Amino acid sequence: MPRIFRLALAQVNLTVGDLLGNTSRMLDYMARARDCGADLVAFPELATTGYPPEDLLFKRSFVEGNVSAMEEVVASSHGIGVVLGFVRPLDSDDPGAGIANSAALGFDGRLVDTYDKIFLPNYGVFDEERYFQKGNVCPVYDLGVVRIGVNVCEDIWYTVGPSLVQRQSGAELIVNINASPFHAGKSAYRRDSIVGSRAADHGMFVAYLNTVGGQDELVFDGNSMICDPQGKVVTRGPAFLESLILAEIDLDTVSPIVNYNSGEPAEGSGASVGMPKTLVVPGWEQVRQRLGERPALPANQDCSESDEVEEIYRALVMGTRDYLHKTGFHKAIVGLSGGIDSALTAAVAADALGPENVLGITMPSRYSSRGSVEDSQELARNLGIEFWEIPIEPAHIAFTEMLDERFAGTEPNVAEENVQARIRGNVLMTVSNKFGWIVLTTGNKSEMAMGYATLYGDMAGGFAVLKDVHKVTVYALSRWRNSHGELFGSRDEVIPLTIIDKPPSAELREGQLDEDSLPPYDVLDPVIQAYVEDDRSYAEMVEMGFDPEVVRQVISAVDRNEYKRRQAPPGVKITPRAFGRDRRLPIVNRYRQT
Repeated sequence: MPRIFRLALAQVNLTVGDLLGNTSRMLDYMARARDCGADLVAFPELATTGYPPEDLLFKRSFVEGNVSAMEEVVASSHGIGVVLGFVRPLDSDDPGAGIANSAALGFDGRLVDTYDKIFLPNYGVFDEERYFQKGNVCPVYDLGVVRIGVNVCEDIWYTVGPSLVQRQSGAELIVNINASPFHAGKSAYRRDSIVGSRAADHGMFVAYLNTVGGQDELVFDGNSMICDPQGKVVTRGPAFLESLILAEIDLDTVSPIVNYNSGEPAEGSGASVGMPKTLVVPGWEQVRQRLGERPALPANQDCSESDEVEEIYRALVMGTRDYLHKTGFHKAIVGLSGGIDSALTAAVAADALGPENVLGITMPSRYSSRGSVEDSQELARNLGIEFWEIPIEPAHIAFTEMLDERFAGTEPNVAEENVQARIRGNVLMTVSNKFGWIVLTTGNKSEMAMGYATLYGDMAGGFAVLKDVHKVTVYALSRWRNSHGELFGSRDEVIPLTIIDKPPSAELREGQLDEDSLPPYDVLDPVIQAYVEDDRSYAEMVEMGFDPEVVRQVISAVDRNEYKRRQAPPGVKITPRAFGRDRRLPIVNRYRQT
């Protein structure tokens, strides 16, 4: 008789701290998996708490509540197995003993065992060594029909890691649960270099389950998958959508391990990986017999891969939607300048929240072209969002008159220009304060890197949609959105071509263009990427062929404007190294490259 194991991966959108809501979601998906005849359903890393819970982990009541949530899910696992991530106190009577980032294995209403994550990431957005103690045991669970290894996220990234120990202990299937944040290009890397490689290296099935949804700056893209012993993807989940992913795994296609480990580390693994352990879990086949014939396997969603631009756009939409909804906001305000950044921000907001929940406000000054106002009006019509026009000239005159005496005898400079941006920021924040709607700022990563933004002006707001998006990518995203309206239930070309084609300008003085202050963005962005994301030195960037004058300008501006970025609102992370959580430099800092 063939050994067929039906596995369900619950790619769910969880919320940090929502112990009751996350538990309810898991119970719902577990019931669905049971109805589909699954032998086992898996939930993501730290599913009880949401990821990352950060300093909530220092609250004993929070950790205790998360244990209760795990126990409730396990107690409801009648007729099915369940793997779920939770926080495990290493000694329930001694809070000082620490906690582990763990996976619980439950079956038929009882807790079978727990696995403690061994490799704790402590780079970029991750601070797991701040909170967790590492595990040291690599268990394999013998269910009779299959031998399963369970591990957590980073554990699968190492060729010599828990999966190797578990495979040499006879595992035929690894269930790896994750909370792996998105950045552009990461899903393909996971597939080819991590999950597929582990499956092929060790000659077994690997099920990689990732969470989905937005949490502060982070977006989790899902893209869960199951790879066969040749490293080929046999089933995959959608990107940026919840899904119950089901697959039948033919275990007879896995070559047997003749000599199982018997308590010694895997050859070449070293003691740092962890010790093998095998645990027999009785009753699995009896439960399957008790439940009788299972229903036909339902079809999974069509999950063809997206290109990088589409991935980024969908990440921005999900990150914006979840940030607002999970923090209790339902309507957003966007200041419309007639430029491409505010146009793209408005489009993302409309797609994330529905056009009825977005207000666009244009605030022309004496330097605003009539075309910018008209372009903003057309954009609002195309998107179907509400539109207000609030001229700032009365406030601009009042500010000028208030400051005339003190500024007498000086030449006008950026101070007078930035008054306009700060008036606009005041207008937006006052409307926000009046109605309880959140302001979405519109600045991009190129501007934030160079300090080409006004504190308490265009930086004023609650969420920065394009904070991690380079200007060149803003253009690519705008063109992509204009040709894919059907994906969002709208017309194509919602962003007027006049906006895309016009030279970028802050319009704070007569005839102003961005290129008066900055190099062209197609020249500037690669240098910013090299310095900010790749940590290249001045000498390296010059050797790469970049103009030395541009390199000096970028280094000086990026270093000088750290204090501005520290005061910026959070925004969606879409690059490997975003300002804020990823890149943390001191504000008081006298180190300068020459």
